[in-house]
Amino acid sequence: MRLIGRWMLAAACAVALCTPALAYDADAGRQKAETECAPCHGKDGISEQPTVPSLGGQKNDYVVLALYQFRLGHRPSEVMGPIAKPLTDNDLGNLAKYYSSLKPWSAVRAASAEATAGGPALAAKNHCIQCHGPNLAGQDSIPRIADQQLDYLTAQLKAFHAGNRGDIDGNMTSIASALSDADITILANYVSGLSPP
Repeated sequence: MRLIGRWMLAAACAVALCTPALAYDADAGRQKAETECAPCHGKDGISEQPTVPSLGGQKNDYVVLALYQFRLGHRPSEVMGPIAKPLTDNDLGNLAKYYSSLKPWSAVRAASAEATAGGPALAAKNHCIQCHGPNLAGQDSIPRIADQQLDYLTAQLKAFHAGNRGDIDGNMTSIASALSDADITILANYVSGLSPP
């Protein structure tokens, strides 16, 4: 399984990296985003739907990778699968360039007192910063998760925990499988209310 994941990551990186990001067209990405993505992900990539992630300011390589996973069916989704399937490699690059050029979204909620108290230790214990970067603001093909929609974060952690969420290298599935329901609630609440400086 990990070998398949590594192959898929290599293929996605080829899509993302063989053609420099400068070669993609953010304006073409904006036009496609406004017609195909904005109804769910919001204007300028700021989602107003609790179960839909914000994309404004998300990392370029992550947007390419996520769309590639949806297109291939490695990340199953009844909503995103049909949307991503007809996208060309250029569409992926254009959308990624557009969304990564936008101002990142801001937290719409503060973490609960319980999450503020227990969240940092859970994040440290599960090595969140090592992959998602300082302040969980994302890096390279790893997404920004700080101040993301609470319901979306909770659903993703539960899907990783259950082993039915596309996972390139198995790291998230391995980490989430050890989380209790209470851990998931606290961690998602903490991360959702965390605003990078």
